[in-house]
Amino acid sequence: MKIICQIGVVFAVCWVSQLIEAALPFPFPASVIGMVLLLLLLASGLLRVEHIQEKADFLLANMAFFFLPAGVSIMNYFDLLRSSAVALVVICLVTTVVTFAATAWSIRLTLRLLERRKNRV
Repeated sequence: MKIICQIGVVFAVCWVSQLIEAALPFPFPASVIGMVLLLLLLASGLLRVEHIQEKADFLLANMAFFFLPAGVSIMNYFDLLRSSAVALVVICLVTTVVTFAATAWSIRLTLRLLERRKNRV
């Protein structure tokens, strides 16, 4: 019964995010609205982690499964991808380097801030 309640909570958040998306006068992804809504519910204490823990763990453990339909549907556009292959490879390389750099920078900043905090105490 507990897992059914957790699924209900997750689906309720998804449903409310769909309603919010339909009410907005501009396009905005319901999935992002749902994540923000879930964050607000968890941060406010209206929803506790225990209310969705098992279902969230299951979804995270099986996340790769949810990318299969998107990966398979890419094959429908293989000709378009082939014609843009060089641009896609360059974009992938540049964004990988930028992501690595941003991660390294944020870790260095976090370590510096933690060191300052430790020195003050």
